[in-house]
Amino acid sequence: MITNTELEYKGNLYPNEIVDVKQESDKFYFTTDNGVILELTVIRNSAVRFRYATEHLFQPDFSYAISENAIKGFSQLEFRETETEYWVETARIRVLIDKKTLRTQISDKEGNIINEDELGFHWEENYTHGGNSVKMSKITQASESFYGMGDKATHSNLKGKRVNNWVTDQYAYGKDQDPLYKAIPFYIGLHNQIAYGIFFDNTFRTHFDFSHERRNVTSFWADGGEMNYYFFYGPEMSRVVQAYTDLTGTPELPPLWALGYHQSKWSYYPDSQVRALGKQFRKNKIPCDAIYLDIDYMDGFRCFTWDKEKFPDPKGMIQDLEKDGFKTVVMIDPGIKVDRDYWVYQEAMENDYFCKRGDGPLMRGKVWPGVCSFPDFTNPEVRKWWANLYKEMIAETGVHAVWNDMNEPAVMEVPTKTAPLDTRHNYDGHPCSHRKAHNIYGTQMVRATYEGVKKFVFPKRPFVITRAAYAGAQRYSCTWTGDNVATWEHLWIANVQVQRMCLSGYSFVGSDIGGFAEQPNGELFARWIQLGVFHPFCRVHSSGDHGDQEPWSFDPEVTKIVRKFIELRYQLLPYLYTMFWKYSRDNVPMIKSLVYFDQEDPQTHFRTDEFIFGDQILVCPVQEPNAKGRRMYLPRGNWHNYWTGEVVEGGMEKWVVADIDKVPLFIKEGAIIPFYPVQQYVGEIELQQLTLNVYYKQGIEDSTVYEDAQDGFDYKKGGYSLRNFKLNGKEKELIIQQYKDGTYETTYDSFKIRLHGLPFKIKTIEVDNVKVPLDTVRLNGDSTIEISKNFTELHIIGA
Repeated sequence: MITNTELEYKGNLYPNEIVDVKQESDKFYFTTDNGVILELTVIRNSAVRFRYATEHLFQPDFSYAISENAIKGFSQLEFRETETEYWVETARIRVLIDKKTLRTQISDKEGNIINEDELGFHWEENYTHGGNSVKMSKITQASESFYGMGDKATHSNLKGKRVNNWVTDQYAYGKDQDPLYKAIPFYIGLHNQIAYGIFFDNTFRTHFDFSHERRNVTSFWADGGEMNYYFFYGPEMSRVVQAYTDLTGTPELPPLWALGYHQSKWSYYPDSQVRALGKQFRKNKIPCDAIYLDIDYMDGFRCFTWDKEKFPDPKGMIQDLEKDGFKTVVMIDPGIKVDRDYWVYQEAMENDYFCKRGDGPLMRGKVWPGVCSFPDFTNPEVRKWWANLYKEMIAETGVHAVWNDMNEPAVMEVPTKTAPLDTRHNYDGHPCSHRKAHNIYGTQMVRATYEGVKKFVFPKRPFVITRAAYAGAQRYSCTWTGDNVATWEHLWIANVQVQRMCLSGYSFVGSDIGGFAEQPNGELFARWIQLGVFHPFCRVHSSGDHGDQEPWSFDPEVTKIVRKFIELRYQLLPYLYTMFWKYSRDNVPMIKSLVYFDQEDPQTHFRTDEFIFGDQILVCPVQEPNAKGRRMYLPRGNWHNYWTGEVVEGGMEKWVVADIDKVPLFIKEGAIIPFYPVQQYVGEIELQQLTLNVYYKQGIEDSTVYEDAQDGFDYKKGGYSLRNFKLNGKEKELIIQQYKDGTYETTYDSFKIRLHGLPFKIKTIEVDNVKVPLDTVRLNGDSTIEISKNFTELHIIGA
């Protein structure tokens, strides 16, 4: 056996023999002879933190990523020593620490190895910047697959890939281009039906090698900072994702209108064009809830100002749009124009809020307004100041939501596309350079924006969007996948990116539908809409310099198709809202890759196209031109074809017909899917009846419908309506039980139950064990039943 002493070469240093061990409650400290300390913290029965110090010295323990609401606690903890190793054991896992090398191995209680060090922790001197580069290498298990890592524009399974995290303004990026706009250093490993996760909480540039350089080794490293990572054990992938998401947090519920269809372009101006856009939506009867204003609404691109020629009365315009059901969303960038007559610049200068270079002068860079200075959003005083800047825009002018762009931060006309690395940051009292703060900068900006929007839209709920993000940014904002391109390849990329982001704890996500750069033809635009309406964030956005990209910009057939699918999204809003509630409360991703849905089926491990929308809807976008259908994989179980009603057995690949006006769409048998009526915007119609689409299954299936006032915070005090349904189908009967919770009273009093795939004719109906005449439930043939929303049990008996 090679010892770590023999591996100290070429500037690489490895821990050697453990000489001291101590325990402090949930923490264990293992110190080596050459000054390495492993701090092992038991977070939960299936979650452990590994943190390494060199030269006997830990850096301050501080993280922007970890949620203050993260659950901690465990039911069992044992520590023991053998001749060659130490053991830390919880109710779910065992951690072995080798006495000679500090290498670790994690197994389940049955002794199955989940994850183990190869060379393990090591470090080397960073001769360019000083300090250490920290590294970790793991043994790749047989047939191991890897998922997660945020917005990587590559295959969903990362086996054989090498990626890095450095948030970057990557205009018109291509497939496999890296890095992009997000830095989410979290991945999921899957082997032998065992899933685990690793979150490397380090904001320096980080690198991950998933058996790329050496096929039996997985490694990750950073250009500075600590080796500080969290380990999560499944064995189900769902438990891994939920544990990571709990650690880094989820957002509060958004206003329901934020889940509607949104329209954006660079740029809609002057105000007459914005008003005309709204009128065109209503004239064409295409639902829309929000219109976006890009940088051209500003006075010379100065944030928090209005161009008085293009927008002489912004408050009046916003009020008029709101009367017609539109919310107004405006862009705010981090770059503040260097202008002594500009009040925002003046305030920042007076209070010393701008970032400085290492040797003293202000950090400056060119962005849209010209030369700009950049607030240091890692300073809590700056965040508080920035939040209050939104008062006039929101509380007085009436803007409903804010979109933070260019917050990597993006800097023009420099090779790095961003701030110089010697730029200094407060980092909440832990001063550092831009090397450490770069990946977190955009998240701290949108955090400040979120606090301001939340303060000034109250008692309504805030809605904020960001382009740049680090792990944990999902607590504050929605996001999108950046400046994509109007190509079929980018349609595929958008699908994979959104699935990957949802696996990475960030579910409130979408893409620029239709592509930001260049111009889609009508077919591509229609196919992208068919994907985008099944993403949590649904927005068309384009650069505008290649032509218009509104739903009616193509031929009438395309307009008809686009209207049909946007209407379907509005019908599905109660289902989508319930998805968000599960994400916010239970850390469940809103979009599920097939491998998440059924990790035991090896056919799912390399699928990229199909995904589960929520828990019970299977979607497979068409991603090639001139297609009349496509081959797709249906996961195990039985599925109802949404368009034809045919029940199809899963666990195999099938050809599915899907001409330009269809997308392959299947409903899990037994599902109860709520539908709202089509409305042109959220709140247009006071709901008189809720439709429940019931998909027959011989067996049991659970479904949930969550509702509240669609805005405000009463839901946190019990002001919600939660309906849990249990469907039990038999050969000639169907039983639906309802369990209710919450104090919110919905505006509707009845359900319209639409039965799909019922294999028998209805003979009798019992409601709460009382047989009722069929005419009292308005039985329409055998397909729909109208019934009070307050039923406890509906029993349908066949002839």
